[in-house]
Amino acid sequence: MKTIMERETRVSVFESEKPTDVQIIKSKLDAGNISSFLNDRYMTFTTTPTASTVKLMVNLQDEKKAFEIIDAYLKETELESLANPQN
Repeated sequence: MKTIMERETRVSVFESEKPTDVQIIKSKLDAGNISSFLNDRYMTFTTTPTASTVKLMVNLQDEKKAFEIIDAYLKETELESLANPQN
């Protein structure tokens, strides 16, 4: 039986300053039946005051599966960009 703490522990699996990237990854996780949560954090002095990074969080027990889905997607998009260069 899982404790309340185990069910509520969340870890960051992806982060980006581009909301569209985060939304795509979130939809991939949703398709894999993984609940994800957005965590907006304003970045500090290293960037402009308006820049923010968005972290995508998942429950700890879904972390491994989430990384597998994200890695597969990133490899797929990398192969597409190599096959269809923009230049």
